[in-house]
Amino acid sequence: MKITVYNCRDFDERELFLKYEKELGVEIQLCTCAPTQESAALSQGSLCISIITTEMPAELLETFASYGVKYIVTRSIGYDHIDIAAAKRLGITIANSPYGPNGVADYATMLILMTIRKMKSIEMRGAVQDYTLKGLQGRELKDLTVGVIGTGRIGRTVLSNLSGFGCKRIAYDIYENDEVKKSGVHYVTLDEMWQQADVISLHAPLTEKNHHMIGEDAISKMKDGVMIINTARGGLIDSEALIRGIESGKIGGAGLDVVENEFGLYYNDRREDILDNRELYLLRSFPNVTVSHHMAFYTDDCVRTVARNAIMGCTYFAEGKENPWEVK
Repeated sequence: MKITVYNCRDFDERELFLKYEKELGVEIQLCTCAPTQESAALSQGSLCISIITTEMPAELLETFASYGVKYIVTRSIGYDHIDIAAAKRLGITIANSPYGPNGVADYATMLILMTIRKMKSIEMRGAVQDYTLKGLQGRELKDLTVGVIGTGRIGRTVLSNLSGFGCKRIAYDIYENDEVKKSGVHYVTLDEMWQQADVISLHAPLTEKNHHMIGEDAISKMKDGVMIINTARGGLIDSEALIRGIESGKIGGAGLDVVENEFGLYYNDRREDILDNRELYLLRSFPNVTVSHHMAFYTDDCVRTVARNAIMGCTYFAEGKENPWEVK
């Protein structure tokens, strides 16, 4: 079986894919380019392809289907960048590559601490040898209520991480988890979340229903000075509403590993380009907003796990075996 891997990173993925090619007895074609209408021809003869977070609209899926591709695995937990309905219509199976929750959960916890302690401003001053203290007074987690939206594996791990800091923890999820309840965390409604939380950390998948769940209305109900952390999906937050909230002082800070309209930007060297993302420029300019480039997942354990699961999923599909990573 032949598998074409797009967006292969030479510096960390190549050796892993070559290792799993031998171990699993498959033929892997490694491509550093993204899947596009032009590069789709590279998949000819491949039953399966692997991508990262490139948008896969119906037109592009049709092209891959014409080359005989029957299975697409994204090397990520989220799969909102793929037109699932079109894939189903074309007879293409979609799968993801889940990894352990600790990497993202640790990163979210770090962003919470960095945001409440104004770490970006501290670093900016230190870089120009300004060692004054005015404006850098932070807050302590023991005095705060932290709300976690989404209590899947990552959200639950964040809540566990926070248990040692003495903060009050609340949560929201459309499916409440008994493990979370037993840990002393109280589930609340979204309106109660907006009203009670000093810090809100997002860990929900992006769907049509929760797109822009944090917008003008939600922000208006939040505490003054609320801090927002997002390591999930950029589309959960209305960027323009977030910017207005920061400019007005309603939002006291933010830690963002994801932003809206990041496709085509992240994981590429765009230093010489004028980016078509005005909101990203503005968010990066604020001294109380930390923006990183969708890399909360990026740990040694994650890279190994994702590469292995991506290829194993392909073999399960080819052999007609049950695939735990298939998107139903």
